[in-house]
Amino acid sequence: GMSYGMMIAVQLNQRAEFDALWNWARSHMYHSDTHHPAKGFFSWSVNTNGVPNDEMPAPDGEEYFATALYFASGRWGNGDGIYRYRAEADQLLTDMRHRELITGETRAGRMTAGALFHPDYAMVRFTPDVANREHTDPSYQLPAFYELWARWGPVADREFWARAATAGRDF
Repeated sequence: GMSYGMMIAVQLNQRAEFDALWNWARSHMYHSDTHHPAKGFFSWSVNTNGVPNDEMPAPDGEEYFATALYFASGRWGNGDGIYRYRAEADQLLTDMRHRELITGETRAGRMTAGALFHPDYAMVRFTPDVANREHTDPSYQLPAFYELWARWGPVADREFWARAATAGRDF
C-alpha cells in the first residue's frame, strides 16, 4: 500500500506526503542487509510499528515504488540521499532484474531468494523465493510501467524492459 500511496501522491503533486510515505517505507520496510534474502526489496506486509508480518516482497509493490520514483524525479527533480528519486528507482530496477541469490534467515525460517523478473521470459515472478518463484500472477503484470522503464531505466536493461512490456501484454 505504501507504493500505491506514493503513486497517488505524485499524481496529485503532493510532495510532502510522497516523501513521508517514501521515508517510512525506506526506514521500516526496506532490506539493506546483504545477508537477507529480501536484500534490495521491501517487506510486503508490515505492522504500523514497523515490525514485518512477512519480510519478502510482493512484486507489484516494487513495481509501483520504482514507477512512482521515476514520476517524482520527473515532476520534482532529485534531492539528496533517499530523495535522489531516479537513482533509487534505477537501483530498485537493477535489483528486480539482476539480484543474485541470497540465502539467509527470515522470521519464517531460512530462505533463498533472487531477482523478481525471470531472465528468459521477461515476466515478473510471483515471489523471488526460489522454492516458489517459477510462476507469475496476472495482477503483477504492469506492461505500461515496463514501457516507461524501457525509456527511463538503466540503459543496459532497456531492451529487457521492452521485452517485458510485450510479454506482459501477450500474457
